[in-house]
Amino acid sequence: MKLLRLSTQLHKWIALAVGIQVLFWVAGGLVMTAIPIETVRSEHHVREQTPTPLNFEGVLAPDAIAAALKLDITRAELRSTPRGTAWVLTPVKGDPVTVSAATGQAFPALDTATATQLAADAYRGDGKPTTTVLLPVAPQETAKEGPIWRVDFNDTERTTFYLSPQTGEVLTRRSAVWRFYDVFWRLHIMDLENGKDFNHPLIIGVTFLTFTIVITGFILLWIRLARDLAVWRARRRDRTG
Repeated sequence: MKLLRLSTQLHKWIALAVGIQVLFWVAGGLVMTAIPIETVRSEHHVREQTPTPLNFEGVLAPDAIAAALKLDITRAELRSTPRGTAWVLTPVKGDPVTVSAATGQAFPALDTATATQLAADAYRGDGKPTTTVLLPVAPQETAKEGPIWRVDFNDTERTTFYLSPQTGEVLTRRSAVWRFYDVFWRLHIMDLENGKDFNHPLIIGVTFLTFTIVITGFILLWIRLARDLAVWRARRRDRTG
């Protein structure tokens, strides 16, 4: 009887305390399994691009560029971008620096018309660009830092392309579907601020309490089944006796 009372009280009060979060876990799991991740990432709105070979003509050596910029670099990556071949130089300290491989200098600033056209060229679907704006600080949803171009499309999912102000590349894509998914993801991992940390003390503690609910639930089930079995045996004896 003591075990029954203890298990009942623990099961009831702990379930009351963490029940809402359990609901969020189940709802989040449903959303994450029901919506394909490719749709969340707006991959169906990415126009297929034919790979183009790197143009090495007129490419400056990275060591010369690094010397001119007074950078001590640990890595140099040459890649094609919508605005031409670029060097991405990673210094010993600080963030990577992107420059034109032809001039060794930063690319000229993008204007609104060019940013809009680059986004439209990278987009696939029925939507058209409606708003193009250079944001001085990248929004949290981009997981980027610094200035960034935002181009909104008027499709059903309200797709947004975020472009690099240096190279014009699409850095990330967001949509109403992604934002809906993100709400449930944050609730699921219990990180409403950043939506990144799923190993913090709060979720560990709530998970432990939920595990306690499961254990006490099994204890209550075992006690109930044992009682039902005893009643069934008693009735059987009475009928046969």
